[in-house]
Amino acid sequence: MQDERYLRLLGEKFPNSQAVISELINLRAILSLPKGTEHFVSDLHGASLAFIHMIKNASGVVRKKVDEVYGSRMDEEEKRALCALIYYPDERIEYEKTVQADMTAWYKLRLTQTVEIARAVTIKYSRSKVHKLLPPDYAYIIKELLHETNLEQHDRNTYYHAIIDAIIETGCAAQVLIAICYLIHSLTIDTLHIVGDIFDRGSGAAKILDVLNTVRDYDIQWGNHDIEWMGAMAGNMALLATVLRVSIRYANIETLEEGYGINLLPLANFAMTVYGDDPCTIWQTKDFENNPRLTRSAQLMAKMHKAISIIQFKLEGQTVLRHPEWHMDDRAVLHQLTMDNGQWTLDGQVILDQNLPTIDPKDPYALSKHEQDLMNQLARSFRKSEKMQKHLRMLYEHGSLYLVRNGFLLYHAAIPLNADGSFTEADVCGERVSGKALMDRTDAIIRQAYYGEGKAKQDALDYMLYLWEGANSPLYNKDKMTTFERYFLPKGEAWDEHKGAYFTLADDEEVCKKILKEFGLNPATGRIVNGHVPVRTIKGESPMRANGKRFVIDGGFSKPYQEKTGIAGYTLIYNSHGIQLVEHESFESREQAILSGSDIHNRTLLQDFSGKRIRIKDTDKGKELLEQIEALEQLLQAYRTGILRER
Repeated sequence: MQDERYLRLLGEKFPNSQAVISELINLRAILSLPKGTEHFVSDLHGASLAFIHMIKNASGVVRKKVDEVYGSRMDEEEKRALCALIYYPDERIEYEKTVQADMTAWYKLRLTQTVEIARAVTIKYSRSKVHKLLPPDYAYIIKELLHETNLEQHDRNTYYHAIIDAIIETGCAAQVLIAICYLIHSLTIDTLHIVGDIFDRGSGAAKILDVLNTVRDYDIQWGNHDIEWMGAMAGNMALLATVLRVSIRYANIETLEEGYGINLLPLANFAMTVYGDDPCTIWQTKDFENNPRLTRSAQLMAKMHKAISIIQFKLEGQTVLRHPEWHMDDRAVLHQLTMDNGQWTLDGQVILDQNLPTIDPKDPYALSKHEQDLMNQLARSFRKSEKMQKHLRMLYEHGSLYLVRNGFLLYHAAIPLNADGSFTEADVCGERVSGKALMDRTDAIIRQAYYGEGKAKQDALDYMLYLWEGANSPLYNKDKMTTFERYFLPKGEAWDEHKGAYFTLADDEEVCKKILKEFGLNPATGRIVNGHVPVRTIKGESPMRANGKRFVIDGGFSKPYQEKTGIAGYTLIYNSHGIQLVEHESFESREQAILSGSDIHNRTLLQDFSGKRIRIKDTDKGKELLEQIEALEQLLQAYRTGILRER
């Protein structure tokens, strides 16, 4: 029996028996509905155009709905045109105005067709849920269209078409059509799971977060590149320098300058002052010769690249030396440099760049006054960027290190394991933990880096650097990150980074079952979803591992990774019929999608349908609703027995 105080609080919302009965009927009906579609994506790496299109077409779900509704009644060209309208209604309508001789007839046709698709999409939701998503200005009209299904009756058919005619005659056809298309977007996917790495190579991370802000229900499992940016946004100076270095190295300064309004002029001025006569040969931006944006500024970018890299190595060394418990002393590299015969060497090897004017051999990790002033300026820019701080809050409010949902365990990279398959015990800010406890403790520390105070906050903020490159970090899990060596030494053993045991052992079904059990899931039916390591399809790798217990859905959304993977991403779809694993080819362009209806070509790799429709009562949400029903039944009993007085 619920505590009487709880029932009284519940009674504030449901003040009498009739209110309770109405809600009980509603909840029991909802339990019988098919579960909503969950959409899993990973490793977006700033590829905003491909991501936005993936959201609009729901990994091919929209096209399947069009096929289901129209089948052979509509030819391929018409289906492509209808899908293009649903994906990009604003732009497609403007295009049609330039090519259609009779827009009235076109509006009438497309309104009828999109209503049919919307009806097919909304059938698995309660009317109240659908109504909440309708734009207030056109809610009544769209409700009438959606629920007018008996068109075989002459009067109802006349009424339906009278609504369509009135929409066109009053000049609001475009607005209503756009609203219906956005309703289809909202309900085709019920929940969106981003399994890490919104940030990195591509220039559209800020755009992705802007789009996510319009998505009804989404969650994020932080990836290593997300943590890198979150640490920088929150004030970790070593990670701030890292973000700048990586952005410049891969010619991705749009995210900083255009996405977040960060002024890089102070860095450019500093670089020209210190390295003006330095050719900075080894610091050229990646693929600068083939990048038209860099033809005039390649030398400046190289100098900026070198300047911020040296600052990063100093700040990184300071942080690592503050935390001997991390056992990362070898990553404080600058004091290991020695001068032999007038040349800088590391472990006896002559380094590739000898011009290091800002490094003081007596205090190699100290920033010069100009370097310190520069970093203070850049840190102020990060703090004052309203959009950056808004996105940081989104990442915290919707994010977590891992998520357990409907039999799936989601995390970006790894659960640290020993070579024998046992869970690695590690020190996380003063606590020795392993397995699920390690993930929970790490999640708490990440939050403390933003929400905490005093020394605990600073230690947590420092720990964000460990999460970026530490051996026992569940977001990295390699023995070291050899960034310094990859700049300063010829390619060889010094570049090697060895992955943790997880990345081999997690392909074993029994290991995955052990991980699932650790997180409270049924090992027989549970599944793991992670990303982080690109699946090299061109080398025969499969995203399905451990006899189907684990899905690795990093398939290369961002174009720089597609040379390694051979494809353009995987997505996982879990709907009321079961699981689908979808492989995608590269996205052509937004313009082609609008004008010619070109789409991302999808190939279904796995279709695990049991034949039994999955209902909401079978999901985690269903468990919550059953608990609510139990409490409401007790409230009803309290009213009927006089324990509580109705109002």
